[in-house]
Amino acid sequence: MTTGLVPRSLLFMPGSKASMIAKIPAIAPDAAVVDLEDAVPTAQKAEARETTVAALAGFEVGPRTTVLVRVNPSTSPWFADDLAAVASLRGVGVVLPKYERREEIDVVRAQVGADVPIVVGLETVRGVAYCRELLSAAIDSVYFGAEDYIADIGGVRTTRGDEVLFARSEVRLAAHLGGVSTVDQAVVAIRDDNRFRVDAEAGRAIGYTGKICVHPRQVELAHEVFTPAPAEVARARAVLAAADSGVAVVDGEMVDDVHVRMARTVLARVPEES
Repeated sequence: MTTGLVPRSLLFMPGSKASMIAKIPAIAPDAAVVDLEDAVPTAQKAEARETTVAALAGFEVGPRTTVLVRVNPSTSPWFADDLAAVASLRGVGVVLPKYERREEIDVVRAQVGADVPIVVGLETVRGVAYCRELLSAAIDSVYFGAEDYIADIGGVRTTRGDEVLFARSEVRLAAHLGGVSTVDQAVVAIRDDNRFRVDAEAGRAIGYTGKICVHPRQVELAHEVFTPAPAEVARARAVLAAADSGVAVVDGEMVDDVHVRMARTVLARVPEES
């Protein structure tokens, strides 16, 4: 069973910082990830887990925000305790990083139950290579971790991102086949809003439905890019109306089945309150 999680923003924050966790309701991302993995040094893993459990026990956020905890990889010595901690928290989902084998999902599901959202990270060479098989499992969403992927393959990360275009596209393709929502790679230049927008728009063009956010300022930017603009919504509605009436032209352009399907995709991404 999956929960239909389709986040425009996936905001990561350290599990060791209770003060930052407390700010989640005010920031209001679509999904907030309290991180026990990369954001926490080895010596602080146990302490961060305790901080996270204490901060999230009885935690309340708005109805549009999903709270998750990123556990350490299944091959790490902290995985079992991290997973048990998430299972003890009511209404909190789990993020499994460096996902490489389908049986990992069986272990997670057995611990947290069928109704808990699971997000996985495809961020290794093996994870990308086997992504079609991996994303056929019962998960809710996947993110592509470009930084870890490039480190694993021995490449060099660039601003243009040509070095990850194949892997980025392959993850999106596999997710589409598996019916899983996809969250695009991070932009670590946290003060470069234009770079974030350009990269997010490129991800949306590939078919991604959301973006990793590594700083609260990026949440609003992600929502801007991954929420259809009023003009885009109006055109999509005009395309559907034309198709229903048998008119084959909208704004001087031919309308056929592919345009109808694209219009429906746009309207499916409009928030309910719109």
